[in-house]
Amino acid sequence: MADAPQEREESLDVIQRELTAFARRARAAAARLHPDLPLVSYTLLAHIEHQHGCRATDLAAHYMLDKSTVSRQVAALEKLGLVERHPDPDDQRIQVLHPTAAGTEALASTHASRRAAYRDRLGAWSSDDLAQFAEYLLRYNSTGEDTTAR
Repeated sequence: MADAPQEREESLDVIQRELTAFARRARAAAARLHPDLPLVSYTLLAHIEHQHGCRATDLAAHYMLDKSTVSRQVAALEKLGLVERHPDPDDQRIQVLHPTAAGTEALASTHASRRAAYRDRLGAWSSDDLAQFAEYLLRYNSTGEDTTAR
């Protein structure tokens, strides 16, 4: 059975509206959890930790951000003492970003609160629903990863 074009368009409208609401909630929650750290900075710090260090250019490519934007965010993270640079062991000319002890602590302190918020919001969902939602998010976020940063 072929998809009805009107139904697809209506679904896309709902998805756009609901993802926008999700993003607004995420920004508001981030502001409450760590007032000195904007959502973009928090996200970059979390990615740096998850990758066990990465270059600023890797951040720009991954999040499809302009390099100057990433540079400003990294500078702010360094000023707050949450990130530091280390030479790449394979190429000393390359600087790799790593979270400091304070950066790791900031992430850990917010992780428990964020996890509790998701548990509360999704508490009534079945394990199958959660697994399906997680699968859909992974699928959605993996689509178009090769897009060039602008």
